[in-house]
Amino acid sequence: MYELEQVGQHSYYIQSPAKIGLFRLNETDVCLVDSGSDKEAGRKVRQILDKNNWKLKAIFNTHSNADHIGGNKYLQGQTGCEIYAPGIDCDFTNHPILEPAFLYGGFPPKDLRHKFLLAQESQAKPLTQDVLPEGLELIALPGHFFDMVGFRTRDDVVYLADCLSSQATLEKYQIGFVYDVAAYLATLEQVKEMQAARFVPAHAEPTEDIAPLAQYNIDKVHEIADKIVELGREPIGSEAVLRRLFLDYGLVMNFEQYALVGSTVRSYLAWLKDAGRLEAVFEDGQLLWRAV
Repeated sequence: MYELEQVGQHSYYIQSPAKIGLFRLNETDVCLVDSGSDKEAGRKVRQILDKNNWKLKAIFNTHSNADHIGGNKYLQGQTGCEIYAPGIDCDFTNHPILEPAFLYGGFPPKDLRHKFLLAQESQAKPLTQDVLPEGLELIALPGHFFDMVGFRTRDDVVYLADCLSSQATLEKYQIGFVYDVAAYLATLEQVKEMQAARFVPAHAEPTEDIAPLAQYNIDKVHEIADKIVELGREPIGSEAVLRRLFLDYGLVMNFEQYALVGSTVRSYLAWLKDAGRLEAVFEDGQLLWRAV
């Protein structure tokens, strides 16, 4: 873990639970794509920088999930580097309590206020194409989170952030976190058509051909959607949908999974309603979902 892997003339990644991209600007200066999950990840990155006599100029966060911004504070404090994050995710990076609050739908209990969902605050600026160094191109990848982005480097390496999961991860957990299902599917269709010398997803192995994995993720989204619609053959509440999915997929419920999968299920319900496949009905003081 935390080995440095080269994938292009100027492009690398650091093997970690959420891969950290590294792009060499010149012989001495580098920038990062994300920073890992916590202070310890930041320390590991700093050791790699010191070993190679590299100076960290900037961190470009793909989105604001804690496992991608957790090393920000430490690295910024150690190196004075700039940090940039896209759109709404910039606000979440500067105010990370927003992530567990958003997932839970209210003030989060202590069970959700830990480093897995709550990173330390760092000082981020808005990420736009004009702040990127020469050789980095911004790619919009919305859906998994609010304004998530990826990057293409001048040596044709594409960092894909969390826009897809490995097949092994989906087989184990079944329901990957999604904020906007329609945007997520559009992103996956876009990624499926991409060409690059190497793709580096944050949670899957690097590959030269991303299309099969993108299609597997697309198919999984439709499988879950069809399952939810089937559950709506009789009016059913959101919590009951969540319970049935956990039981049918053999998932283990805890506060983290309740928040992550629960938020995702509500996003599916909203998408299916907007698509005309479900309707919302209010009966006996409760919101119920019914297949159309």
